[in-house]
Amino acid sequence: MIFGGGDDSLPGTAGVHFKKHRPRFPFKHVNTGNVKDLVPVWSYSFGDNRGQESQPLVHEGIMYVTTHDSTHAIDAKTGLRVWTHKFEYPPATPRIVCCGIVNRGAAIYNGLLYRATLDAHVIALDMKTGKEVWKSQAINFKDGYSMTMAPLIANDVVITGISGGEYGIRGFIDGWDPKTGAHLWRRYTIAGPGEKGADTWPGDTYKHGGGPTWITGTYDPDLDLVYWGVGNGGPWNAEFRKGDNLYVGAVVALKPKTGEIAWHYQFSPNDPWDYDGVNENIIADVDIDGETKKVIIHADRNGFMYVVDRTNGKLLKANQFVDKLNWADGIDMKTGRPIESAITKKMRKEGAEVQVWPSALGGKNWFPMAYSPKTKMVYANTLEMGMNYKPVEPKFRKATFYLGIDFGKFQWLFPEDNQTGYLRAMDPLTGKTKWKVGSVAANWGGTMVTAGDVVFTGTFTGQFKAYDANSGKELWSFQTGSGIIGQPMTWEQDGQQYVSISVGIGGAYRNFIPVFGAKNTKLNAVIASVPEGGSVWTFAVK
Repeated sequence: MIFGGGDDSLPGTAGVHFKKHRPRFPFKHVNTGNVKDLVPVWSYSFGDNRGQESQPLVHEGIMYVTTHDSTHAIDAKTGLRVWTHKFEYPPATPRIVCCGIVNRGAAIYNGLLYRATLDAHVIALDMKTGKEVWKSQAINFKDGYSMTMAPLIANDVVITGISGGEYGIRGFIDGWDPKTGAHLWRRYTIAGPGEKGADTWPGDTYKHGGGPTWITGTYDPDLDLVYWGVGNGGPWNAEFRKGDNLYVGAVVALKPKTGEIAWHYQFSPNDPWDYDGVNENIIADVDIDGETKKVIIHADRNGFMYVVDRTNGKLLKANQFVDKLNWADGIDMKTGRPIESAITKKMRKEGAEVQVWPSALGGKNWFPMAYSPKTKMVYANTLEMGMNYKPVEPKFRKATFYLGIDFGKFQWLFPEDNQTGYLRAMDPLTGKTKWKVGSVAANWGGTMVTAGDVVFTGTFTGQFKAYDANSGKELWSFQTGSGIIGQPMTWEQDGQQYVSISVGIGGAYRNFIPVFGAKNTKLNAVIASVPEGGSVWTFAVK
C-alpha cells in the first residue's frame, strides 16, 4: 500500500504499519511540469451524504475506503466495486458524536482490514471478501464515547483511540490482538489514583477529565514507540480542574506492546480553550544547530508549531505559525510551558468574558499536514479565527456537553479581510510562512506533498488542487462536485502514478460556523452553497 508523499514523508493519519523500516516513496511521475495534465480516471459513489474524511488505502490493486457506516473495496484501476461491508449502529449514536458523523480510515495487516465504528467498536474484515472476522467493544457509547479515527498497527498490535472529550469522558488508548480482537491493554490519558500524574487532578475531577484520543498516532519502528496526541480537558472551564491535568493537550510516547508511557510533552497545561493536542505528529530527521535530530513535528491547535525530540520528549523548537495569537506571549524554552498572556490571566482570575485567538477550532484542526524532506517545509491548511468566550460553572450530565461556557455569548471572530483559512508552506523550525493561499471558507482537509514537488489538497467548495511546493503557484484544479474534507493519497500500479481523494461535505466547520458565526453572511452563503454527496475520485496523467 502506498501513502502519498515524497521520499519518506507521511502526509496522513490513516493506519500505517511499518514493520521494520519506513519506506521511501520516490514518486516523481506526477510533477510540477505535467500535473496540469491530470484527468479523472474514475469516480465511485458511496451513496452517502455524510462528511467524508477517510483516507483511501491501496493494497495489491484494491482500494479500501470507509464511511461512517460502511467499508468499500474498489478495483483501483477501474473504479468497480469488489465488495461493500455495511453495518448499523444504534439510532441514539449520532447524538453522542460531537463534531460530525464521519470516519477517518482503516488499517491493513496480514490479510485483515481494521476500522472503528461510531458506537465504539473495532472491526476486523477479511480483505478479500469483506466478511467480518471479529468485532470488539471498546466501551459503552451511551456514556458519551465514540470512535472516528483510523486504527494504527504497531509491532503486531492494533491501537485505537476514543472520541468524546466534550462529554466528560475519561479518555484512553487501547491495544488489541490483531488475530482475535482480544483486548491487550488500556492506557488512560487522564491520570487517576495510583498513576503517575494523578496529583495534577484535584479531587475526583479525573473521572470526567476528557483527554480524547480521536486522531491516529504515528509509529516509529526503529524506536518502537507510538506517538499519540491527547485532546481537551473536561470541562473546558479549567478553573474546575486546577492543575496541569496530565495528559490533556499533550503527546504521549507509548510502547506498543504494553501501552506503557515512555515520555510525554504537554503543549497546553490546564488548557481552558479547547486546544486539543490530538493533531498528527510527523516523524522526520532534521538538522538543528548542525546536528541531525530524530523529531516529531506538531502544529498544535493552540497556534504554535512544535519540534520535539522523539527519543526523549525534549522540546527543541516552539514558534507561532498563525497570524493572530493572543492567549500566550510565547513558549518558555527552559520549562517548555506557555507564557500566558494578560487575557488568559484575566479570564482565569476573574472569569471574565474575553476575545481570544485562535478559537476553539484552533490554528490548525484535525486535518493532517505533510512534510517534504526535499524542501524541508511543512504544508498545512490553517485557520485564522478567534472566539468570544466567557466561562461559567459546569454541570455534569452523562452524554451531554460538559463545557462550562456561556453559549449565549460564545461567538466566532473573523479577520477583517474575511480570509478564515490559509494553505501554508512553513518552516517547522521557525513557524514562519514561506507562502500562503487564503480562502473565505477555510480548507478542512489534509495535504500531501510528493517527490515531484507538488502539494495536493482539497477546498471546502469542492476543488481538488495542486500547488508548486516551492512557490505556492496553483498548477491544477478540478471540481469534484461536493466539498472536500478528506485526505489525499498517491499510489503506483503498472508504472502509472495515481492520485486519489475522498469527497463529501460535512464536519465541524460546516456544522458550527453558521451556528456561532451568524454575522458572517458571506461565509455562511459559501457554506450553504456546497452540495452534499460522498464519493472517491482517482486521477492520473494521460
